[in-house]
Amino acid sequence: MIELLQNFKTVVLANGAFPVHETPLSFLRNAERVICCDGATENLLAMGIEPDFIIGDMDSISEDLKLRFESILIHISEQETNDLTKAVNFCCAHDWDSITILGATGKRDDHTIGNISLLANYAREAEVQLLTDYGVFLPQLQPKATYESYAGQHVSLFSLHTDTLFTTKNLAYPLENRTLTAWWQGSLNEATADNFTIEMDKGKALIFREYKQLITHNS
Repeated sequence: MIELLQNFKTVVLANGAFPVHETPLSFLRNAERVICCDGATENLLAMGIEPDFIIGDMDSISEDLKLRFESILIHISEQETNDLTKAVNFCCAHDWDSITILGATGKRDDHTIGNISLLANYAREAEVQLLTDYGVFLPQLQPKATYESYAGQHVSLFSLHTDTLFTTKNLAYPLENRTLTAWWQGSLNEATADNFTIEMDKGKALIFREYKQLITHNS
């Protein structure tokens, strides 16, 4: 059974919209270590948390902060990967391979899509979950997985291969050996029980589940 993975104590904070929902904020507060993409540093400090490492090409961080955190700066100038990938690779190199990603959505829609799509790549080396202010994305690489849920939970399934056959259980709009040739085709589904199962014959997929209760930081 796959649920929200509270033991994922390594947090990578990207420079998208800073989270306001209590669920991602709780991961920040309880993290054993926070690896911060350079541009997210100021928002993290404003929450009263200091990063353990700051990673990136250092084009989005002030000179004052560079001096203040000089001892934990990891400057990677190459542009073949984005800062989020640099941070995840850094974690994997240190065997911190249970990773919660925050701040990876918002601000720019193209960055949001790119960051979410990278989850399947990261899953080859680590266990990863990406939390937004609305729910959690998980990559599925295994042929069959069962996810913790609740009746009425909004669920979306995104296939990364157009020839993958999907079969589902406990979703309002079931699939039976069905291909998903466009991302919208598996979206806007709904769980009907306290768990649901997704089977696929090959390939990779991304699963989104909304949080049960939307509570903002200011409520």
